[in-house]
Amino acid sequence: MNATPTQQKTALLPMIICCALFFILGYITWANGALIPFVRLAFNLGTDLQAFFILFASYIAYFFLALPSSWILAKVGFKTGIVLSLVLIVVGALIILPAASQLSYGLFLTAIFVQASGMALLQTAINPYLSIIGPIESAAQRISIVGIFNKTAGIIVPFVLGSILLKDYDRISTKIKDLQTGAEHDALLVELSERIHSPYIGMAIGVAILAVIVYVVKMPEVDVNKEEVVEEQVGVKKKSSIFQYPHLFLGSLAIFFCVAVEVMAGDIIGTYGQLLSLPPFFVKYGTAFTLSCMLLGYFIGIATIPRFISQQAALRVCTLVGIAFTCISVFSSGLTSYFFVAFLGMANALMWPAIFPLGIKGLGRFTKVGSGIMIMGIAGGAIWPLVYGYLKDTLGVDFQHAFLYAMIPAYLYLLYFASYGHKVGQEQKAN
Repeated sequence: MNATPTQQKTALLPMIICCALFFILGYITWANGALIPFVRLAFNLGTDLQAFFILFASYIAYFFLALPSSWILAKVGFKTGIVLSLVLIVVGALIILPAASQLSYGLFLTAIFVQASGMALLQTAINPYLSIIGPIESAAQRISIVGIFNKTAGIIVPFVLGSILLKDYDRISTKIKDLQTGAEHDALLVELSERIHSPYIGMAIGVAILAVIVYVVKMPEVDVNKEEVVEEQVGVKKKSSIFQYPHLFLGSLAIFFCVAVEVMAGDIIGTYGQLLSLPPFFVKYGTAFTLSCMLLGYFIGIATIPRFISQQAALRVCTLVGIAFTCISVFSSGLTSYFFVAFLGMANALMWPAIFPLGIKGLGRFTKVGSGIMIMGIAGGAIWPLVYGYLKDTLGVDFQHAFLYAMIPAYLYLLYFASYGHKVGQEQKAN
């Protein structure tokens, strides 16, 4: 008589823990939006392009750590992999403290990279887990549910960090510019940089507590190898190499551009608002506006996928809406332009939930490695802001037109993947 409750608890527990982990991922990831104006001021950086290296350090770790993460998971399993990832996040948070005190931008970027390495391991573990614990057709729905927690954290973090790190931003910025380089100037920079201590100490404590909880709690392991047997039963020819799945690599590139447009809309919006000469409120909390729109998009996904629309169709609609909103933003001004950048959050929301299960569909025993290859695509968040910054700061392209040149090619590739790319190499399936 106890069998049913146990099964229900086992089904619910991984989902609850995954929601908590995605909250942590969202909080750390979307802290970048507040960190960009903060590091430019605190570390006395000359251009937005230099400040955008925060995003580079945060997202490039996924490219280098994703495949090693899949190997780690194969050795230690899902649960231990999560604990290791959380430990890395704690270490990164603690390295930030001396980096800020010493005004060492290089060490600060190193700390961000260490944190991102932990997040790469965490992402590589969680996404296939969510895709496999239920029907692949509804994987986008499950990823949308945890995405709500991810984006809720992203909405909260600009208010938490913005109120601490960017307090009196305009006054301090003016004062630093007016001061000559010297003891008083350096003391003000140190005082400003040390604002980061309390939020990151709190982050380290919170993540450490979650690591202990994950270590103690029993969580079921998912055996992705059994998926290979399912493939053979439905008539799919058994494959011997990961390179026999071209849709996986096309999916990884789709993740690249998906994260690129997410970061452009979510992390660059503060800089965009500043260049539009909007009040400081919009500069501080731009990420929160974008992620609020993403949150709305997740609710739409939960309600409609796969009941009313397929993952592929949702992805096509989102890319077309993204193109339209980008064009409106670029060819308008003021708050209209700003809010259409924020509205891109709604267009971008369903992209990751749709792309990831399409990319790993049918991989069977290659699912863990395939997940690592998909996660490598997160490097789009590292590269695309630098492309935008280069166009704007080095080539002298108007900031709105630079935004257009960065966004449209990304959306066009996503439209290709949604329409054709996800089907490449899967023609052997029996009908």
